[in-house]
Amino acid sequence: MTGTLAGALEARQIPVFGGALETQVEGDIEEGDKVLLLTRVRIRYKLTVPAGKRAEAERALALHDARCPVSQSVQRGITVEYTADIAEA
Repeated sequence: MTGTLAGALEARQIPVFGGALETQVEGDIEEGDKVLLLTRVRIRYKLTVPAGKRAEAERALALHDARCPVSQSVQRGITVEYTADIAEA
């Protein structure tokens, strides 16, 4: 998902390198039938965007999940949630 978001931000001339985009991920593992299962993934983005680019960053964030093949694949069995803290520099 981070790669898809990075691409959407770059398409909007919002830089993602040098610490401008950070991602933290947590997951929940539950016991299934003799096997452990990953049941939930929580993603927290930290974005620093140029002044005046917040709305574009929010739009990229709103669209990235639906356009990410990995996210769309794992959501068939795993809940994927994301949040973002966006700061303008």
